[in-house]
Amino acid sequence: MFEIIQDRFVKLQRKLLGYGRLSSKEIDEAMREIRTMLLEADVNYKVVGQFIRNLQASLEQEKIYQSLKPGELVNVILYKEMVKLLGEKPEKIQFSADPLIINLVGLQGTGKTTFAAKLANRYKNKRPLLVACDPKRPAASEQLKLLAERVQADFFPVTDSALKTALKSLDQANGKKHQLVIFDTAGRLHIDDELMQELKEIKEKTKPHYNLLVVDGMVGQDAVNQATEFHSRLGISGSIVSKMDGDAKGGAVVSIRKVSGAPIFFIGTGEKVEDLEEFYPDRIASRILGMGDIASLVEKVESVVKVEDQKKAAEKFIKGEFNLEDFLNQLKAVKKMGSLSKLLGMIPGAQGLNVDDLDFTRTEAIILSMTRQERARPEIIDGSRRKRIAIGSGTSVEEVNRLLKEFKQAKELTKSLGKGIPKLGTIKPPKGWRRR
Repeated sequence: MFEIIQDRFVKLQRKLLGYGRLSSKEIDEAMREIRTMLLEADVNYKVVGQFIRNLQASLEQEKIYQSLKPGELVNVILYKEMVKLLGEKPEKIQFSADPLIINLVGLQGTGKTTFAAKLANRYKNKRPLLVACDPKRPAASEQLKLLAERVQADFFPVTDSALKTALKSLDQANGKKHQLVIFDTAGRLHIDDELMQELKEIKEKTKPHYNLLVVDGMVGQDAVNQATEFHSRLGISGSIVSKMDGDAKGGAVVSIRKVSGAPIFFIGTGEKVEDLEEFYPDRIASRILGMGDIASLVEKVESVVKVEDQKKAAEKFIKGEFNLEDFLNQLKAVKKMGSLSKLLGMIPGAQGLNVDDLDFTRTEAIILSMTRQERARPEIIDGSRRKRIAIGSGTSVEEVNRLLKEFKQAKELTKSLGKGIPKLGTIKPPKGWRRR
């Protein structure tokens, strides 16, 4: 996500940090480079023009030419202006009604049905009801039904019309105490009067609390056009940007908030129902500028890893008692957080590192092909056992040998290091130290 624009911003920031003083010439060159970067990333040209003007005004206000560390100051101002452009404060779904109604709208192929399931998965404690409101495309209803089963949400099938389906589903929601109802409405290949009339009827009769437009992040400028058109003709509460894990340049995310005036609530970062992130302007600005996103990374870790389990694993690691069973559990926890390349993209300075997720898959396969006794005591794995493990995991004996050798070396190293680490609670304060 944002890899292309990210790399160029990082190079520009490093270049600016190299200047002891910045003249108007260097600033003008930087502004031209930023303008080119944003335009090539498919950011709306009007948004780019306004952003550059705001950036120049802020630089003049901060007296950049007189600064002793002008490069650092430019980077700080660049970050602040990017946060402003993206909306400053995050918008979140507020459950102010029971049931809360979310109406998903958008063109065909933007990912509305998948996003309906993602929202149901995120708010599964609200007993969500997924409603198929597309009578013209039976496959959409069938897809939503399958996704509802996957996320363990209730499903309401489509009837003869979208409006009747929506109204009947609300009767069920009230009867079965659903706290969240999600309408998956019909889409078209383009915006037409028939589609808008259908969506207006649903909005007027059901009075949804949120009308969220789902746009494809890969279509660039057209995503902005869709947001503007839907907002002017239907009135939307905000947007959801899908497919940000692909070849999306990022222009839609940067432009859509400013052009439509409606906030972005979520972004889709993958095909799985878990691949949904709340939109935080400050965090997205950090990612775009190559500064990482530690806050989101911490949230991902906390969502799949229990603190007590990690504490026990750390203690075993320091004592040298960490075995391949423990290592397998750590691998599974990492896999739950998603692609390694995505995780590295959240760490400052780690963007662009080449990590092959298949290496983790092969390692996991090797360990799974071992018996519990072999995982607990790798030293008993002789030649015949190594051959059996290689065949069972679909790898080679050389790969099994490499894993065992590297694990043994790591274990010996941590064990030796652990001898010099004092136990928790045994560190005494210096003589004369008092708690203030």
